[in-house]
Amino acid sequence: MTAKLTTVRSGALTTVQDAGRPGHAHLGVPRSGALDAPAMRLANRLLGNAVDAAVLETTLTGCALRPDQDVTAVVGGAPCPVTVDGRPAAWGAPVRVPAGSVLDVGAATAGVRSYVAVAGGIAAEPVLGSRSTDLLSGLGPEPLRDGEVVAVGTPAGPVPTPVAAPWPAPPAELVLPVRPGPRADWFTPAALRTFTSAAYRVSPHSNRIGLRTEGPPLERATAGELPSEGMVLGAVQVPPDGRPVLFLHDHPTTGGYPVVAVVPEPALAAAAQAAAGTPVHFTLA
Repeated sequence: MTAKLTTVRSGALTTVQDAGRPGHAHLGVPRSGALDAPAMRLANRLLGNAVDAAVLETTLTGCALRPDQDVTAVVGGAPCPVTVDGRPAAWGAPVRVPAGSVLDVGAATAGVRSYVAVAGGIAAEPVLGSRSTDLLSGLGPEPLRDGEVVAVGTPAGPVPTPVAAPWPAPPAELVLPVRPGPRADWFTPAALRTFTSAAYRVSPHSNRIGLRTEGPPLERATAGELPSEGMVLGAVQVPPDGRPVLFLHDHPTTGGYPVVAVVPEPALAAAAQAAAGTPVHFTLA
């Protein structure tokens, strides 16, 4: 029998995530998946899992889990204290968790999202080829609740000998390269200069759907509204308040506000770890 994890403390928001479900935008289904994909892949590699094995993604306050069998886990992504039955354990490296013990993933000391990988991966039921929780469409498993039991898959083999892993630090300042979007001409030249020169900050209203910003509004050159258009991962949409919103993995697949720019996907992992108040700068790629 494979192990099961009982959720002792679910935290602010803990979801199951893997590499997501790309290729379904025509059905109105966003990609979803781990916001900090490099952190997910590294945690899995340290356990000998497939790099896209499902993990748990926590938000700010971590979570606590009790396995019914011995398991090996890695906690990575946003730095945080890790304990097993109250005793300090390693962050960013494999940790053995005996049956009945509590693995506690504490609040992030920097960044936003920590990742809990377990040897064998999280064995939630796939939907459209992915185990990811999609907060916008409701596909995939529900966010974890206290007392919920999560299944673990069968480990591929022994956990590799631990090595020093290069975990990136969460950004103290978020610098996002941008390429002009399809509706950049809807904004005044002054607004476009402001967009790539002003200092914005991450809004506390950000979530898995989008990173909202606080800062100077962008003035439109064109009045009125667009018919709904297709939206891509990394699109920077500008709603009526004029403040840019960067679409992340649970973004809608269509939208009617103009897209001033697009951030290339490799830059989005840093955005996933940018806490509220982090300075944001958009720079032309």
